Amino acid sequence: MTRTSLVLLAAGGSFLLLAGAFLFQALGWAPCAMCLWQRWPHAAAVLIGALALALPGRLLPLLGALAAATTAGIAVFHSGVERKWWQGPASCTGSGEDLGSLTGGDLLPGGSEAPALVLCDSFTPFLFGLTMANWNALFSALLVLVWLKAARAAA
Repeated sequence: MTRTSLVLLAAGGSFLLLAGAFLFQALGWAPCAMCLWQRWPHAAAVLIGALALALPGRLLPLLGALAAATTAGIAVFHSGVERKWWQGPASCTGSGEDLGSLTGGDLLPGGSEAPALVLCDSFTPFLFGLTMANWNALFSALLVLVWLKAARAAA
């Protein structure tokens, strides 16, 4: 495969993962904070891909690999939090931390004007027993490999 086709594949993969996240959000799968964190590196990878199509060299594909590795790392961390392998941020887990001025009704869907609180440590299987964070970790790790191959490919 050529550098151009590899960049298209890698950036297109991030674009599709982002589009899927927004689609499932529109269908009612509310994201937690860590889900939202995972979207930013994918958006960066899409922009890096657009630049890499216009500019030669290895730097941009390497930056794309870094963006994909970042979202994969966040997704692996999120996966561990979901499975209670390690503690997640107190701001989005059910660790018993103080939730400030929220009442019990505020935490229920429709309980207030604010959107429903989605905890980062809730395990919600999506497909084949894996969560969206699990799938993002797997696909993002594959995208790292595609970006690295693009960096090594001839223009």
